[in-house]
Amino acid sequence: MVDLTLNGHSRHDFHESDDYGDLHIASAADTPMHDAAFTLNDNEKIEQISEHFAEIMDILGLDLTDDSLQGTPRRVAKMYVQEIFKGLNPANKPAVTTFENKYNYRRLVVERNIPLQSTCEHHFQPIFGVAHVAYIPNGRVVGLSKLNRIVDFFARRPQVQERLTMQIAEELKKVLNTDDVAVYIDAKHMCVQARGVEHHGASTITGEYSGKFLNDNTKNEFLQAIYSKMPG
Repeated sequence: MVDLTLNGHSRHDFHESDDYGDLHIASAADTPMHDAAFTLNDNEKIEQISEHFAEIMDILGLDLTDDSLQGTPRRVAKMYVQEIFKGLNPANKPAVTTFENKYNYRRLVVERNIPLQSTCEHHFQPIFGVAHVAYIPNGRVVGLSKLNRIVDFFARRPQVQERLTMQIAEELKKVLNTDDVAVYIDAKHMCVQARGVEHHGASTITGEYSGKFLNDNTKNEFLQAIYSKMPG
């Protein structure tokens, strides 16, 4: 039997938290991680996750000697560590260099329709959608692709959409040295579509605005920009 006593939490604790996840409650603005999160390196994590996932498959009754299934535990482990949860590791955080705003551009910079792929931390189901981010330069500007990379880094971890929105906004403020930042996410949660209520097509919208974006005119300019039709 698998021991569910982890980091001081008992089986009872995990059972009692079922309702907590169904209510879609986030426990912290930072991603909840324990003190020993980086004791193991990536290869060690892959080995241990592979072993535990093989146990899960065995409990479900799957035949791990089958050609189609025998490599699944390691594939899942590598996917977790190297792909969909790679944003948990600070070493994967994108290096962002800003540049002097020599042309004195002082209006909105908007990067819209950034593809977003994340994972619901309550049911480990995928989240798919788009993020739109904007800032007003404060003496410095950043390469546009770096905005995409910041979004992707924080998305690549177990998440709650509200927290993800806030984390992206806080990182942009830090990198750009300005409070004039806006983040807007529109995403579909498979934990809503593939389980529970099973409502296909429903999406969740979250927004975070600070600095000049708290002004209705500036906020509306941003919203109009992200919803305007592409030329052609």
